Amino acid sequence: MSKDRFHQTVKIALQKENWQITHDPLPIQADLFTEMYIDLGAEHLIAAERKEEKIAVEIKSFLGISAISQFHTAMGQFINYRYALEDQEPDRTLYLSISTQIYDTFFQRPFIQSVIQRSQVKLIVYHISKEVITQWLN
Repeated sequence: MSKDRFHQTVKIALQKENWQITHDPLPIQADLFTEMYIDLGAEHLIAAERKEEKIAVEIKSFLGISAISQFHTAMGQFINYRYALEDQEPDRTLYLSISTQIYDTFFQRPFIQSVIQRSQVKLIVYHISKEVITQWLN
């Protein structure tokens, strides 16, 4: 399993906000035959806890040729992971993590915003070089 290019960046950014990384990656047993890893960009996931809050983070870099194709893949994974988490760990909230660059460009398109809102996707937006989270969007 390969990690997203910005996996470590997001992990550091969460730690800067006092999140304790509990799983890297977080395995989810959807059923007897289906195991997934809330996996980032090139796919990888981070699970973290802060106080009583538990989160799982799917990191996507959107570095490929087609942002819309990568968006389709990200949304499919996100929805599957959210359903599996609801069954296995209903107290853990799933976030999609993207860079400020992709958020400020591709994610500002009306259609993309509409899909994010209607699908109730929670976002963590991070700054790549500063290794910080700039926004938590619910």
